[in-house]
Amino acid sequence: STMLLAIAASALAPRLALRAAPGASPHAASCVRMAAPEEFDYLVIGGGSGGIASARRAAAHGARACVIERSRLGGTCVNVGCVPKKVMFNAATVLEMIHQSEGYGISVGGASFDMKAIKAKRDAYVTRLNGIYANNLANSDVTFVEGDARFTGPKTVAVGDRTLTGKSVLIAVGGRPSVPDIPGAAELGITSDGFFELDSVPDRVAVIGSGYIAVELAGILQVLGSKVDLFIRGATPLRSMESDVVERLVGEMEAAGITIVRGEAEAISGDAASKTVVLKDGKGEHGGYGQVLFATGREPVTGSLDLPAAGVETAPSGHIVVDAASRTSSEGVYALGDVIGRIDLTPTAIAAGRLLSDRLFGGASEADTLMDYDFVPTVVFSHPPLAVCGLTEAEAIARHGPDAVAVHKSTWVNMLYSREFLVDGQHMPKTFAKLVCVGPEQRVVGLHMIGLAVDEILQGFALAMKMGATKADFDSVVAIHPTSSEELVTIPPWQAKYSLRPDAYTPSYEEEPVPAKAR
Repeated sequence: STMLLAIAASALAPRLALRAAPGASPHAASCVRMAAPEEFDYLVIGGGSGGIASARRAAAHGARACVIERSRLGGTCVNVGCVPKKVMFNAATVLEMIHQSEGYGISVGGASFDMKAIKAKRDAYVTRLNGIYANNLANSDVTFVEGDARFTGPKTVAVGDRTLTGKSVLIAVGGRPSVPDIPGAAELGITSDGFFELDSVPDRVAVIGSGYIAVELAGILQVLGSKVDLFIRGATPLRSMESDVVERLVGEMEAAGITIVRGEAEAISGDAASKTVVLKDGKGEHGGYGQVLFATGREPVTGSLDLPAAGVETAPSGHIVVDAASRTSSEGVYALGDVIGRIDLTPTAIAAGRLLSDRLFGGASEADTLMDYDFVPTVVFSHPPLAVCGLTEAEAIARHGPDAVAVHKSTWVNMLYSREFLVDGQHMPKTFAKLVCVGPEQRVVGLHMIGLAVDEILQGFALAMKMGATKADFDSVVAIHPTSSEELVTIPPWQAKYSLRPDAYTPSYEEEPVPAKAR
């Protein structure tokens, strides 16, 4: 029997050696399950935008950092979120320009849209970005481990047969689309992930949801050729955004041909070719859809992490509970991005991740590195786009009181859509902007816009708002003419940055100043 054991051990040794870390001896391999864990200064679980940004910043400060990711690098944003969505928004925008081209004396005959072609190009673009992320990690000397991480202790995770520990650990695993628990939803419906798998434009689509993903995909599909019905539970979509802007968006969507159905789905019936949405409370049913797309929210991807093993507390929604400094309930373990359910936007995760690494590894103070979730500029890539930053009028009143709040509005037609350049039957979109100001100095605490190019306008004005700009600061800027952005610095009534006599005349922008004695 002793000889048999020796033979068995001799046969197994090469197999175990294959599982050893590169450079390890066969003796270390024979004890692979008992090997010492790989140690890092910073262990990041999740290779999305936030996790990668934080890991690279930590490495720039000299930390030994590691990123663990089980899927494609780049997370939701790069693979099934903002990046491929913006590609499809661009495709729809190009098609809109083609439809209006005759208004500018340009004849475009036989234009058509090929979903398979744009899908192939879009997928190739995303694959290239995946490679760029991998190269960036390597160039920053960040170790990349591919696999599914599971906590085995507060700062220790298992990834396959490997054990990794970090002096500090970041959870940035993101989220995924959720589907309501109603009959037929999982079997017959798709989510935003499924939208990016489509290789043809459905004739009719039911989009269920009232958030920005629902609004964006509804607009894209309608322009590309689908007949879209948008199902919302409340009176309007985007209920947390400025009502004046949302009201105009609803009007533009309906003018584009989107039907808004108010009611909550209780079941999806039918088959792959034709699906029906059945509404609650006897509100009827709507059928004949090639696709039913759910955009009813997202949920954190934490199921496989075994968070209790790390002592990490979660909310009833599954989101990880953190304080203002991104700390979880487990010492040395942090979380940010979609997994905390604060503001589910890629740039906020990137900013929070970099601030955290500056504090942990760059010597910055906690006070200087707390993520500021106020004045986060946000764009909804609807058709037309919507851009917002700061407080709505209702939020400003609730925070500062009605007597301290002033609003200034402007509505105009972008020159592109002047009536002389429209084609027969074309709707004339209008652009709208609203400033929300507080205090006697009228500090601008909210900016809300809808219309062509507002997505590109907002960034610079968000910077001014974050620096404390007032209405008078806006009015002191020389306008760039003719642009839509000039409207934001010419909204009446004009306010001076200097003192005027109490009886001085305040002009509008449509007339020359008139001296007080002449009036």
